[in-house]
Amino acid sequence: MSSSTPSAGDPGGEPLPAGGALSSRAAGSWPSLASMVGTQIAEEVRELAKLAIPLILGFVGNNLMGLVDTAMVGRVGATELAGVSIGSGLFFTVTVGGMGIVFGMDPVVSQALGAGEGARARAAFRAGLRLGAWVAVPCVLALLAVPYALPLLGIDAGVSAAAKGFLFARAPGAVPFIMMMALRSFLQARGKTSPLAYATIVGNIVNFLGNVLLIFGDSSLERVGLPGIGLPALGVVGAGLASTFATVAQLLVVLRAHRRLPAVDGGGDTNVPLSRLLRIGVPIGITLVAEIGAFTLAGLFAARLGPNPGSGHQVAIMLASLTFNVAMAVSNAASVRVGHAVGRGDTPAARKSGLVALGLVVFYMSLTAMVFLGFARPLAKILTDRDGVLLAAIPLIHIAAAFQIFDGVQSVAAGVLRGLGETRSVTAANLIGYYVIGLPVAFVLSITFGMGAQGLWWGLSAGLAFVAITLTWRFIARSSRHVERVA
Repeated sequence: MSSSTPSAGDPGGEPLPAGGALSSRAAGSWPSLASMVGTQIAEEVRELAKLAIPLILGFVGNNLMGLVDTAMVGRVGATELAGVSIGSGLFFTVTVGGMGIVFGMDPVVSQALGAGEGARARAAFRAGLRLGAWVAVPCVLALLAVPYALPLLGIDAGVSAAAKGFLFARAPGAVPFIMMMALRSFLQARGKTSPLAYATIVGNIVNFLGNVLLIFGDSSLERVGLPGIGLPALGVVGAGLASTFATVAQLLVVLRAHRRLPAVDGGGDTNVPLSRLLRIGVPIGITLVAEIGAFTLAGLFAARLGPNPGSGHQVAIMLASLTFNVAMAVSNAASVRVGHAVGRGDTPAARKSGLVALGLVVFYMSLTAMVFLGFARPLAKILTDRDGVLLAAIPLIHIAAAFQIFDGVQSVAAGVLRGLGETRSVTAANLIGYYVIGLPVAFVLSITFGMGAQGLWWGLSAGLAFVAITLTWRFIARSSRHVERVA
């Protein structure tokens, strides 16, 4: 914008309050991406990178654990791979709701730190840990119960049995997973993201060794010339156990890093009731469940089309998730940057951080889209050597290239809105995008027009486009006027 007071044509524009940090800002300080000079953009990119690069390593590492599970179980059989696909989707659909609720502490912590109120930040973190403990228990119970509904949904008996075995072994891992998310939120708000990368390295080592030993048993030892020790081949159950052990290992690393942090200075109101975090976090949880649930429902429907379409869907999802990790890291880093700026009372800086993050993710996702278009087959062959699964996966990878940009933008836009302390509009956009637009279009294309799994993915792409456009517009509108801290 051309002045510190938004123009009448700006969405939601209103004069800035007199006095305070913003009153002395010169005309032209309310930025648009086009108005920023290269040095401003480069400076913001550097600050985002300091936070985001360790997060990228952490997110990519977490996905690598899933890729290892997929690659190893894929060698067992298509039925087992489809079962793990469904089980993994259900695990994250359930636990991501609890994770989102815990993320209610994010804007409270980051804005408190931006305002120099260390005591309030610590109080919000402690409240987030308590909240995580409360929500973890029902998540475990839900994971133990949900496999019994799979046959009612028409899932093949063999695939249902594989998913049940995987989930029973994976369910206990929900507790360390959710608690680790609370610790991760506080560490990234403090700007200490490198321990998250170290935790992922440890988790991947534990997961790989666990998969080798528990999925294949003694045969894995004999393959490298070692004598057997009586280990049975547990198959999908072994994959679930290995993932649970890896999550526990990650939690221990992150907990150790947190305990070694110096105390953060500053005062502030230490009364942070759980109800405050719930008002922010429940919409985040609903948003994440809506998004992941939509893709899980698509996966369930793809599995009904047969083992090869179900497995092809899993291969494409794993590849798309791998590239999406960079967008998630930028989203989290931008949320912290925006939250710190709002805590300082500097909304123009919050707007700058958000706009640069959105531009950065558009650039990155454009590059990954070209990779998906040009190298779909070699990428798919990393995860499976079965011709039927390859034939099903390659067209889906091409479609994934089409929605890469929208997927990245909606993630970052949701993150910068979270930094502002706004979560309800994100929930509304996701519910409409996925359940009013995405899934209905997906089922019409898949069933009515006979497009199968490809129709599912085109429908989900339409939903992603709606969410990305809506949330980007909302951030531009909200950041065009002064934003108050969350209470």
